[in-house]
Amino acid sequence: MDAAFRAQFPVLETCVYLNSNSTGAVPRGVQDVLAGYWETLRTWRDDVWGGWHEGLDRYADGVAAFIGAPAGSVVTDANLSTLLVRVASCFDYRAPRDRVVTTDLEFPTVPFIWNAFRRHGAQPVVVGTGGPRIDQDALEEQIDERTLLVCVTHASFTSGATVDLARLVKHAHSVGAKVVVDAFQSVGIMPLDVTALGVDFLLGGAHKWMCGAGTAFLYVRPDLLPDLTPTATGWQAGDRALTFQPSNGFADGAQRFAGGTPYPLTSLISQVGLDLLAGVGIETIRSHSLRCTQRVIDRAEAAGIPVVSPVGPERGGVVCLDIPDGEAFKYRLAARNMICSWRGYLRIGPHVFNTLDEIDEFMDVLEQEWQGLRG
Repeated sequence: MDAAFRAQFPVLETCVYLNSNSTGAVPRGVQDVLAGYWETLRTWRDDVWGGWHEGLDRYADGVAAFIGAPAGSVVTDANLSTLLVRVASCFDYRAPRDRVVTTDLEFPTVPFIWNAFRRHGAQPVVVGTGGPRIDQDALEEQIDERTLLVCVTHASFTSGATVDLARLVKHAHSVGAKVVVDAFQSVGIMPLDVTALGVDFLLGGAHKWMCGAGTAFLYVRPDLLPDLTPTATGWQAGDRALTFQPSNGFADGAQRFAGGTPYPLTSLISQVGLDLLAGVGIETIRSHSLRCTQRVIDRAEAAGIPVVSPVGPERGGVVCLDIPDGEAFKYRLAARNMICSWRGYLRIGPHVFNTLDEIDEFMDVLEQEWQGLRG
């Protein structure tokens, strides 16, 4: 990526930043958003809400376009947990179709929420994949006519292993189950076309690969919307919310999954990163990601460092390495301005603004530290 694009990300001036799978780099244009927000607060008038709602809608529809969805099929809120609970609250968990099939490689929010829904009759079925790879055959063996929902990650946060969504959706739909996808670790770095895939629900967020901050989003397949009535809800989900009169029912579109009074700043911030990524295009982003992660894999394998992630083109955007005492190792890298993350494995997540020279610089330092471990 050219110097002008890289200049949009100030963090690159201070370090080699390969941490977009954990906390994405925020673009320089956010400064103007923050200044404008402060000016709004300083000179407060209630009519600013009109512009703020337009900003919220613009971001939601921009995300929809980015993932191949129609306008009106995406809603935003503070975090994925909030939105997943709203999805879960739409369903009656009654035998014989009361099972929610998931895996043991999900981010902790997923098992925590589905275990909480046991009190409503949900029967979570956790498929032990043997990790760190996702055993899709074992997953699909558990999806049958007793399954109400399948809730899985698209790309594992611990290893970068991915699920074949087209295959999974086809199988789940063949037995009458709906598919809920956690795409937090893939949206913004891997192509996603929810319409072509037939995904029922897809959740993601801004603060990783999407170069934003503090907002999450939910896509709902449009033909499902009229029959979905979440019980975890708020006044903004009503059909007359902005009239400040009691609503008669739920709003049209994904807005029926809204909650209470929204916090607009995070969508306004995240719009800056979305615009930059959309301008580049997801196919270009993916191609660059595969080049960068291949360089990490090649260097690691040559140095004898175990690679946990898939090494083929099915991998996600992160490369995970099995390094002893990896969290301390991460801090030693950070002390040398080489930034990555650790979640059981050392996670290296280059994005479209990184260069192959940066990858080599990072791997040079990593190999030096690795040799120090080995003595």
